[in-house]
Parts: sequence; structure tokens; C-alpha cells
Amino acid sequence: MAEFEGTPTGAGRRFVVVGSRFNESVTQALVDGALDCLVRHGARADDVDVVWVPGAWELAPAVARVLMSERYEAVVVCGAVIRGETPHFDFVAGETARALSMLQGEYGVPIGFGLLTTDTVEQAQARAGGAHGNKGWDAAMAAMQMADLFGLLDAGEESDGED
Repeated sequence: MAEFEGTPTGAGRRFVVVGSRFNESVTQALVDGALDCLVRHGARADDVDVVWVPGAWELAPAVARVLMSERYEAVVVCGAVIRGETPHFDFVAGETARALSMLQGEYGVPIGFGLLTTDTVEQAQARAGGAHGNKGWDAAMAAMQMADLFGLLDAGEESDGED
């Protein structure tokens, strides 16, 4: 039985981190975490681009555009949608997640999901380098693992299970 599992390696791969400027203090911490993760796992800084968009709603069209370029083996999305007093949160968070999921399937390129959807700013800060870690880092790890997995699947090479 063949077994395939990607490892978190950025060496020799191109990545793009797409960040939302809305809730910028939180998002900047997520982007910083993603960049740190990619570089610490072998990606060269010159092989990582950062694209900024105004808000979470604009993430999906920006990701679509970078995927059309065929320059990247994985995308990392970073942003924060924080619940307010209106249903705006539900539409932005849900539709953005759905659009990103569809793009991942359409283009066959991994998208690490570092879009926080929290009730409060404090919850977002806790997930952007606070008590709950950095979800930008986590999204970059997942993106690298998936890019490596896709490479293994394309080549038909089995994983040895070691990291």
C-alpha cells in the first residue's frame, strides 16, 4: 500500500502571502508569522511575495489573480474578520471562505487558511501571536505540507513518514 504525506519544506518553492489590511495590527502579526515559518522551513525570502488587499472580502479575487499567474506552488491567506453588531461578519467570513475553497479546487494549488473569524479583538490577538499561537504560521505550515504532498502525488513517490 502506498502512503503519501507532505513535509513542511519551502526549499525550492515559490509562495505568496495575501494579507488583508482591515484589522491591520492583527493581520500584520499573521503575515509576519507566515513569513517567518516559510523562511525557517527553507523558503528563500526572494521566493516569497506579499500581496496586500483592503479587506477580507478582497482576498479571493486577489488570490484568483495570483493563481492565474501560475508563479506559486502555494498561497497563504492572512486576515481577521471580527464579529460586530450586524450580520456583515457572517457574509464576509462565510463567502470569503467559500470562495477560497473553490479557488483551491479550481486551480489545484494549496491555500493555507489564516483568516481568523472571531467574536472579539482579544480573541483575534490571541491567535495572532498570543496565547493561541500564530495562525499565520499554522497556515504557512499547512500550505508547505500540501505543496510537498502535491509534488509527491504528481511524481508518484511514497513518503518515508519522516519530517
